[in-house]
Amino acid sequence: MATVEECREALEELSAKMGRAEGDTRKATQLDRSLGCRITDLDVTFSGRLRDGALHDITTDPSPERAQIRLTTSSDDLVALVAGNLDFAAAWARGRIKLEASFKDLLVLRKLL
Repeated sequence: MATVEECREALEELSAKMGRAEGDTRKATQLDRSLGCRITDLDVTFSGRLRDGALHDITTDPSPERAQIRLTTSSDDLVALVAGNLDFAAAWARGRIKLEASFKDLLVLRKLL
Protein backbone atom coordinates (compact mmCIF):
# COMPACT_ATOMS: atom_id res chain seq x y z
CA MET A 1 0.00 0.00 0.00
CA ALA A 2 1.35 3.40 -1.01
CA THR A 3 1.50 6.19 1.57
CA VAL A 4 -0.38 9.49 1.58
CA GLU A 5 2.87 11.22 0.61
CA GLU A 6 3.44 8.85 -2.33
CA CYS A 7 -0.09 9.58 -3.52
CA ARG A 8 0.52 13.33 -3.23
CA GLU A 9 3.74 12.92 -5.23
CA ALA A 10 1.84 10.91 -7.87
CA LEU A 11 -0.72 13.71 -8.21
CA GLU A 12 2.07 16.27 -8.51
CA GLU A 13 3.70 14.12 -11.21
CA LEU A 14 0.35 13.88 -13.00
CA SER A 15 0.16 17.67 -12.89
CA ALA A 16 3.64 17.93 -14.39
CA LYS A 17 2.76 15.45 -17.16
CA MET A 18 -0.37 17.44 -17.96
CA GLY A 19 1.75 20.56 -18.24
CA ARG A 20 3.94 18.85 -20.85
CA ALA A 21 1.00 17.57 -22.91
CA GLU A 22 0.62 18.59 -26.55
CA GLY A 23 -2.11 18.61 -29.21
CA ASP A 24 -5.56 17.26 -28.32
CA THR A 25 -4.30 16.11 -24.95
CA ARG A 26 -3.16 19.64 -24.19
CA LYS A 27 -6.62 20.96 -25.04
CA ALA A 28 -8.18 18.46 -22.62
CA THR A 29 -5.99 19.76 -19.79
CA GLN A 30 -7.33 23.28 -20.24
CA LEU A 31 -10.53 22.60 -18.28
CA ASP A 32 -11.22 24.69 -15.20
CA ARG A 33 -12.82 22.24 -12.79
CA SER A 34 -12.64 21.22 -9.14
CA LEU A 35 -11.08 17.79 -8.69
CA GLY A 36 -11.43 15.20 -5.97
CA CYS A 37 -9.36 12.03 -5.72
CA ARG A 38 -10.56 9.57 -3.08
CA ILE A 39 -7.98 6.98 -2.03
CA THR A 40 -10.02 4.11 -0.67
CA ASP A 41 -7.39 2.14 1.23
CA LEU A 42 -5.99 5.24 2.98
CA ASP A 43 -9.41 6.78 3.65
CA VAL A 44 -8.19 10.14 2.38
CA THR A 45 -9.46 12.47 -0.31
CA PHE A 46 -7.21 14.85 -2.17
CA SER A 47 -8.84 17.93 -3.61
CA GLY A 48 -7.57 20.57 -5.94
CA ARG A 49 -8.29 22.49 -9.10
CA LEU A 50 -7.62 21.45 -12.69
CA ARG A 51 -6.76 24.74 -14.37
CA ASP A 52 -4.34 26.05 -17.00
CA GLY A 53 -3.08 22.56 -17.85
CA ALA A 54 -2.13 21.55 -14.30
CA LEU A 55 -3.48 20.56 -10.91
CA HIS A 56 -3.38 23.42 -8.40
CA ASP A 57 -3.86 23.71 -4.65
CA ILE A 58 -3.67 19.96 -3.97
CA THR A 59 -4.69 19.34 -0.39
CA THR A 60 -6.11 16.58 1.80
CA ASP A 61 -8.52 18.99 3.42
CA PRO A 62 -12.00 17.88 2.41
CA SER A 63 -13.66 20.36 0.11
CA PRO A 64 -17.03 21.62 1.33
CA GLU A 65 -18.40 21.33 -2.20
CA ARG A 66 -18.65 18.22 -4.31
CA ALA A 67 -15.85 18.17 -6.86
CA GLN A 68 -16.86 18.45 -10.52
CA ILE A 69 -14.46 15.64 -11.45
CA ARG A 70 -14.16 12.74 -8.99
CA LEU A 71 -11.68 9.88 -9.15
CA THR A 72 -11.84 6.94 -6.74
CA THR A 73 -9.09 4.33 -6.58
CA SER A 74 -6.58 2.62 -4.27
CA SER A 75 -3.23 4.15 -3.41
CA ASP A 76 -1.26 1.53 -5.35
CA ASP A 77 -3.45 1.93 -8.43
CA LEU A 78 -3.05 5.72 -8.39
CA VAL A 79 0.74 5.43 -8.21
CA ALA A 80 0.79 2.75 -10.94
CA LEU A 81 -1.55 4.75 -13.18
CA VAL A 82 0.58 7.90 -13.02
CA ALA A 83 3.78 5.89 -13.49
CA GLY A 84 2.34 4.37 -16.66
CA ASN A 85 2.22 0.84 -15.23
CA LEU A 86 -1.58 0.63 -15.21
CA ASP A 87 -3.81 1.23 -18.20
CA PHE A 88 -6.72 3.49 -17.26
CA ALA A 89 -9.28 1.84 -19.55
CA ALA A 90 -8.44 -1.67 -18.32
CA ALA A 91 -8.49 -0.57 -14.67
CA TRP A 92 -11.78 1.24 -15.17
CA ALA A 93 -13.32 -1.79 -16.90
CA ARG A 94 -12.27 -4.00 -13.97
CA GLY A 95 -13.70 -1.57 -11.42
CA ARG A 96 -10.32 -0.64 -9.97
CA ILE A 97 -10.81 3.02 -10.88
CA LYS A 98 -14.02 5.02 -10.82
CA LEU A 99 -14.35 8.36 -12.63
CA GLU A 100 -17.36 10.63 -12.18
CA ALA A 101 -17.90 13.85 -14.10
CA SER A 102 -20.45 15.50 -16.31
CA PHE A 103 -20.99 13.90 -19.70
CA LYS A 104 -19.36 16.90 -21.40
CA ASP A 105 -16.29 16.69 -19.13
CA LEU A 106 -16.01 12.94 -19.73
CA LEU A 107 -15.92 13.56 -23.48
CA VAL A 108 -13.05 16.01 -23.00
CA LEU A 109 -11.23 13.89 -20.41
CA ARG A 110 -11.21 10.80 -22.63
CA LYS A 111 -8.37 12.46 -24.54
CA LEU A 112 -6.28 12.34 -21.38
CA LEU A 113 -6.98 8.68 -20.79
